Amino acid sequence: MARAQDFQGGDPIVEARRAFFEAGRTPVGQVPGAILQSWRRCRGLGLAANARPAIEPIDAPRLRAMREQHERLWRLARAEVEMLAADAANTGSIAILTDAEGWILDAEGSAAFLDKAGRVALMPGACWSEARVGTNAIGTAIADARAVEVRGGEHYAAPHRILNCAASPIFDPYGRMVGVLDISGDASVAQVHALGLSQLAVAHIEHRYFDEGIADADLLRVHSQRALLGTAREGLLAFRNGRLIAANRVGLALFGLERTDLGRASYDALFDGAVSRLRDDGALHDRNGRVLYGHVDEPTRARRARAATPITVSPATSALDADAPLFDDAQVADLERARRVLDAGIPVLVLGETGTGKEVFSRELHRRCARAGKPFVAVNCAALPEGLIEAELFGYESGAFTGARKEGSTGLLRQAEGGVLFLDEIGDMPMALQPRLLRVLQDRELSPLGGGKPVKLDFALVCATHRQLEDAVAEGRFRADLYYRISHHIVALPTLRASDGRDARVRTLWARIGQGRRLSDAAHDALVRYDWPGNLRQLVASLRTLVALSEPGSEIGVDALPAYLRARLPSAMPSRPETVAAAGDLDAITLSSMRAAVEACGGNIAQAARQLGISRSTLYRRLGADPRAS
Repeated sequence: MARAQDFQGGDPIVEARRAFFEAGRTPVGQVPGAILQSWRRCRGLGLAANARPAIEPIDAPRLRAMREQHERLWRLARAEVEMLAADAANTGSIAILTDAEGWILDAEGSAAFLDKAGRVALMPGACWSEARVGTNAIGTAIADARAVEVRGGEHYAAPHRILNCAASPIFDPYGRMVGVLDISGDASVAQVHALGLSQLAVAHIEHRYFDEGIADADLLRVHSQRALLGTAREGLLAFRNGRLIAANRVGLALFGLERTDLGRASYDALFDGAVSRLRDDGALHDRNGRVLYGHVDEPTRARRARAATPITVSPATSALDADAPLFDDAQVADLERARRVLDAGIPVLVLGETGTGKEVFSRELHRRCARAGKPFVAVNCAALPEGLIEAELFGYESGAFTGARKEGSTGLLRQAEGGVLFLDEIGDMPMALQPRLLRVLQDRELSPLGGGKPVKLDFALVCATHRQLEDAVAEGRFRADLYYRISHHIVALPTLRASDGRDARVRTLWARIGQGRRLSDAAHDALVRYDWPGNLRQLVASLRTLVALSEPGSEIGVDALPAYLRARLPSAMPSRPETVAAAGDLDAITLSSMRAAVEACGGNIAQAARQLGISRSTLYRRLGADPRAS
C-alpha cells in the first residue's frame, strides 16, 4: 500500500485522516492495522490530533539521573546506537534510544535533522509515550510490544507528519521490555531499510544481555544451522532446575514459544535427551526429532553490575567473534611494539578517527600483554556525566556527597588493579579533572573523595582519542604536562580510505559476516571503492545490514547496497577487484568528485554533503579551507 509523506490532496493517508478524525469513520484498509488501533487508543485518551503535543524535556541533572538509572541498557546499547548513528549521519536521520516508558536517553546522527527534530521535541529528556504524544513509532512500539513503522501523516498529531520513524522494543532475557531503539528521519526521504536495521541492532543488544550471565542457570546456545552459532541469530535458552527462565527471540521462535511461556515451559517438554549430550556431542534433538547444534554455558553467579554508564570491565575480544580484530601486517607490528612498551610500564596513546578501531586495538593489546589475565577497564571520558566523573574515576567514602552510596565506591582506577586502564576519548576530559589525573599517574596513588587513606595503584595505561591533542594543548584545552605523561609511545591507526588492503578487508569481513551469501563482483568493487568516512565500524555495519536484508544462499548485487553508496557509483565499473585503482588514485578521484559536487551546488557545503552522503565536517576536512580550490 502506498503511503503519503505529507498531507497533500488525493493521498491515501489524507483521506484516511479525514475519514477518521472528521467523519468518524473507520478507514479499514487505508492505513496499517497497527496505526488504526493506535489512533483509536489515542482518541480514547482524548488527545488532540491537530495540536502540537505539550512536550517538556526534563533538565540536564534529571536526564543524567535517568541515564544512570538505566545504565545497563545504555551500556549494552551504546555500540549499536553509535553504529546506526554513523549510518544515519549519511542518510539525514538519527538513532534514538529510550527507556521502556518512552523517555529519550540518547539521540545521535545527522546534525541537520537533529535540529529539525528538536522543533517537535524529539530529543533527549523528552517522553514520546503514546499516551503523551499520540501515535508514533517509539510509543506505539511500547504499547504493542513489537516493532512498528510510522510514516508522515500516520502520526496521530498533525505536526509530527514531518517524521518517518521505525522502532523496535528491547527485551531483557526474562521477557521484560527495557527500552526502544528508533530510527527517525525526514518524511520526505524514504527510509526503506530503517525497520530492518533497528530490529537487527536490537537483536545484538538483547544478545549482549545474555553475555553478562544468567545467575545459577544452564545457558543453551543452539540453532539448526551451525553457521549461526556465536552470532545474534543463535537461540539462547536458560534453564534453572529444568524450567525455562530466560530466552531471546530466536530461542523462543525455535520452539514456537511466547514470552509468557518463560517460567512455565520445561526442558523435558522441549528436548529429547539430557543437556549433557549437548556438552559431549555438540548436538541435541528436540521433541520433534529436529537436530539442534550448540553448546552449554555452565551455571555461574550473576556478574557484578558495571560501575557507571560508559564503563566496561571485560576480557579481550574472542577470536571466534564476527567482530574479532582484523589487523594487517603493519598493525600486527604496531601491536608488538606497543606490547613491549606497555610491559615496560610506559603508557600507550592510540590516535585515530572515529570508527578506526581504537578500542579494538587496545583490547587486543591487553590480550597480548603481560597483564592479559587481569581486568581491562574501559572508561569513555566523553560520556561520563560531568558531575560524577571525579567520583567514578577516583572513588569516594560513605557520605562524601549527596546521593553517594552508603558503602562508598572503590572507583574505576582501583578496578583496574593489576590490569589495563583504557581512557577512551581522553581529549574530551574536563580541564578541571586533568590535574588530579596527572597526580595519580605520577604518584600511582589516590585518595578517595571524602577522605580516607591513600591507596597505591598498579595498572598499565592506554589512552585513545580522535582529537589532535597537540592542537588542544596549543589552544589551552588540554594540559601540556598530562599530554607528555601519556604520549611516550603513540600508535596512529590509519583510516579505511587510506588503507592499501581494502579489498582484502572486505573479503575477510564478508567471509566472517556473510553467512554463506555471495557478493557480486560489482557489489564487491563498490564496497572497496567507497571511502567509508565512518571507517571500519561503518563498513561492518553496512555488511551486517546486507546480510540482514537478504536471503541465505543468495547473491547480493549493487541494487542491494545502501542508497548513499549507490549514489557514488561511477557509470562504468570494472568487473574484477584487481582492476580497482590504487589508493592514491582513489583519493584523487574522491577529492575531484567532492569539488565537483560543491561546484554544482554553488558552493553550498551542506547541499553538497547531502548529495555525496557524507557529513559537512568530513567534506570540510577532506577539502580544506577552500572547498573549491584545486
